[in-house]
Amino acid sequence: MARLIFLGPPGAGKGTQSKVLADSHAIPHISTGEILREAVLGKTPLGVKAQGYMDRGELVPDQLVVDLIRERLDKPDTQSGWILDGFPRNATQAQILDFILNELSLDYDRVINLDVPDETLVARLLSRGRKDDNEEVIRRRLEVYRNQTAPLIDYYESREKLVTVDGNQSMENVSSALNKLV
Repeated sequence: MARLIFLGPPGAGKGTQSKVLADSHAIPHISTGEILREAVLGKTPLGVKAQGYMDRGELVPDQLVVDLIRERLDKPDTQSGWILDGFPRNATQAQILDFILNELSLDYDRVINLDVPDETLVARLLSRGRKDDNEEVIRRRLEVYRNQTAPLIDYYESREKLVTVDGNQSMENVSSALNKLV
């Protein structure tokens, strides 16, 4: 049983690696990015609101994301474990997550930080070819990450739950390093 939180900048491989790990351990991969993209594609009220923020390279407001996470963590399939990908993104969300987990009588085992240099991230994100991935927006997203999300590293380090993995290596090597942590 593993309950993991994945951190790292956009393009670090959080989605890919957390999905592979979740599949190999038969636990849910809970991706806020995926949940939000589905809401945007479905043009739900949340999706329409989220689209504006995403187009500007900004983070979706905490309350919109928190409601989605609480609902997902309360489903029966999370009792055997889960991987959170893309949440929390800032210290406020981390505190809210701690509250939600306490309320649901859950806890997390580790927080995994995928570390990748900015130039590698820009190249990776440009190669994806997504509508919202032009260099200006990517650099803005990295700046937002550094300002708002990177402080989570200190937050989880102080709780002795953080493990940093070098994400600037082959996908197979990163996967191998992650499997050793579970």
